[in-house]
Amino acid sequence: MAAQRDRTHYLYLAVIGAVILGVTVGFVAPDFAVELKPLGTGFVNLIKMMISPIIFCTIVLGVGSVRKAAKVGAVGGLALGYFLVMSTVALAIGLVVGNILEPGSSLHLTKEVAEAGAQQADGASESTADFLLGVIPKTLVSAFTEGEVLQTLLVALLAGFALQAMGRAGEPVLRGIGHIQRLVFRILAMIMWVAPIGAFGAMAAVVGATGIDALKSLAVIMIGFYVTCALFVFVVLGALLRLVAGVNILTLLTYLGREFLLILSTSSSESALPRLIAKMEHLGVSKPVVGITVPTGYSFNLDGTAIYLTMASLFVAEAMGNPLSVAEQISLLVFMIIASKGAAGVTGAGLATLAGGLQSHRPELVDGVGLIVGIDRFMSEARALTNFAGNAVATVLVGTWTKEIDKERVAEVLAGRIPFDEKTLVDDHAPLPEPDEDSDVPDQRLGKGDEKAHVSV
Repeated sequence: MAAQRDRTHYLYLAVIGAVILGVTVGFVAPDFAVELKPLGTGFVNLIKMMISPIIFCTIVLGVGSVRKAAKVGAVGGLALGYFLVMSTVALAIGLVVGNILEPGSSLHLTKEVAEAGAQQADGASESTADFLLGVIPKTLVSAFTEGEVLQTLLVALLAGFALQAMGRAGEPVLRGIGHIQRLVFRILAMIMWVAPIGAFGAMAAVVGATGIDALKSLAVIMIGFYVTCALFVFVVLGALLRLVAGVNILTLLTYLGREFLLILSTSSSESALPRLIAKMEHLGVSKPVVGITVPTGYSFNLDGTAIYLTMASLFVAEAMGNPLSVAEQISLLVFMIIASKGAAGVTGAGLATLAGGLQSHRPELVDGVGLIVGIDRFMSEARALTNFAGNAVATVLVGTWTKEIDKERVAEVLAGRIPFDEKTLVDDHAPLPEPDEDSDVPDQRLGKGDEKAHVSV
């Protein structure tokens, strides 16, 4: 098995090479490069195809294997509370940096730019009632066919609680879903081998469409945004992770290095969601915590998007010669962070959220959204990377607070002594561990089995 696992290193080296080749083709032959966009879109769609079944299996196994529903509620409540606090911190950081840089003060609005901003705002806004009703799928299976993360989350929670109530009678169903989960992850591992093609198409298309000239005048906000995201991840999240869990942020991010490369090449944090679930379970966080925190975080823990919305709003207002007062900044940005739920994993969704928020709250600023259309694809990567890092840290923190994490295993995994199985994404050989102390159904957690089995995979 070791030789098979080693081959995955060539896969990610190929992704790096494909990104470099895509950038080169984008500069040399921009018209041809733009035509390659379907390659990137097709790969992201293949990944999205797997997200609903993965979330369903993970949550059903996590919730169904814990007898006390209160434990699930405690994990969810703690996670949502943490998400709210960190989103507020991210908003504040974006506001401070945006007010210091004042990046939009030297730009001017043209007719073409105004039309681009209006196009982004068209149909982007959504009321709170529409959002809440949208969580309920039309049928029990439509959540899977339509690819809605929150709808899948709702159906999975209902199924998990139902199996929880069935007790031992639900054990065969849990075992069956466990086998389905292994199948789904195996399919995902097969899909990953076309990642270089997707990365090449995505990077070539964006460089071909944008070019270097469109980036020069907007370098200040783009670089400032990247620096702000880096400070948030390494200083804020890093300090919190060290104080609460005793884990070094650099070590954790190194463990997730391949996922960051995948996000960088596709500009979508959703493309790495299935792998984050598998890796957090392998790290030693219990299945209930991973199954609830990760999918919920993808809709509510939008640290990168929060920073983007604050800085982009200030940028647009200054570029249009209508700066926001402090009170206006707070009211507008609180409104937009509420409206941004569910937009974390979709490429370009941050731009639509920005336009929709301005349309609903300050419509006279919507035309200015077109000023950042040219660099939004590059800023989308920073949003996705920050959102992903925030959800990884949140999973470890919630696991630590709820005492649902194996700290000894975390140390072993991060030290590289228990390697992650790249071939299947899950451990096919580890025996089922002992049942949860509060449950009469086996707790089918990954990461609590025989460590020798993990090493031998």
